[in-house]
Amino acid sequence: MMSKLENRESKKKLVVGTRGSALALVQADMVERLLGERFPELEIVRNVIVTTGDRRTDVALSEVAKVEGVLDKGVFTKELEVALEAGEIDLAVHSLKDVPTVLPEGFEICSVLERAPVNDVLITKVAGGLEGLKEGATVATSSVRRQKMLQWMRPDIKVVDIRGNVPTRLRKLAESDEMDAIILAEAGLVRLGYDALGEMVTEAGIVYGAMIDPERFLPAAGQGCVGIEVREDDAATIGFVKEICHEATFTRVCAEREFLRLLDGGCHTPVGVATQLFGDKILMEGIVFPEGEGGGDPYQAEASGNASDALKVAGELFAGLSI
Repeated sequence: MMSKLENRESKKKLVVGTRGSALALVQADMVERLLGERFPELEIVRNVIVTTGDRRTDVALSEVAKVEGVLDKGVFTKELEVALEAGEIDLAVHSLKDVPTVLPEGFEICSVLERAPVNDVLITKVAGGLEGLKEGATVATSSVRRQKMLQWMRPDIKVVDIRGNVPTRLRKLAESDEMDAIILAEAGLVRLGYDALGEMVTEAGIVYGAMIDPERFLPAAGQGCVGIEVREDDAATIGFVKEICHEATFTRVCAEREFLRLLDGGCHTPVGVATQLFGDKILMEGIVFPEGEGGGDPYQAEASGNASDALKVAGELFAGLSI
């Protein structure tokens, strides 16, 4: 691991690593803007890197790691970490829900931005949301969690895989004669300027977004959150990025990722976890579905406690599942 032990005062430039999708670039913009506002004397440079997940759009997302031999399902992070280790970038900007629960030795998520909405949105060609979908409708999503939750709520629905960035998926839905709906994160839609809960104009026509019941359709760990990954020994960069960390969001997502770690789950494990802060208290809800092709009822639990002991609360949530 390359050592970067210079102090913050001596560092004049930061190289930001990011994927090249429309959403990833918007999120990199967010990080760069906050750093620029906080440290106007700092030169900020961007390095766009193609990851395994970006390159292998011919394979279902849940199968990419297996096909490519990527450890811990880090299909959207591996190449960025290689660049971090080589010193080609100083920090990597991620959609935190895409980051493996356990990072390779020498790396850490030390800062996050303020969280966007965490809900999932059903996008249809005809307005009406989930209740308006016809019997036996076809819904496309690359997320195993979303597939399991959707079939739990509507067993009649047929679920198929879909790949591509947000604009591509919206276009595919509008053009398709076979798909009736897709599911996307509200955060990504909002960050790209779409009216996530209304009419959306695509290149191929108009589609309609409606929130899926957030009381039952729990988000992925870290959903809606932009995470910043660094080398553990790069004290200078850590000093910069911690200055733009949103602490309440950091508390929540650390608890969510701890819950996922205790489950030994990765980015494609069918798990939903929601957190809320009420003053100095944190409330957590978790839902875990059986893996594999079959159905089955999920395990569910809740836990609460002091936000200062958020990892302990995550442990209590895990213990309450009785898996």
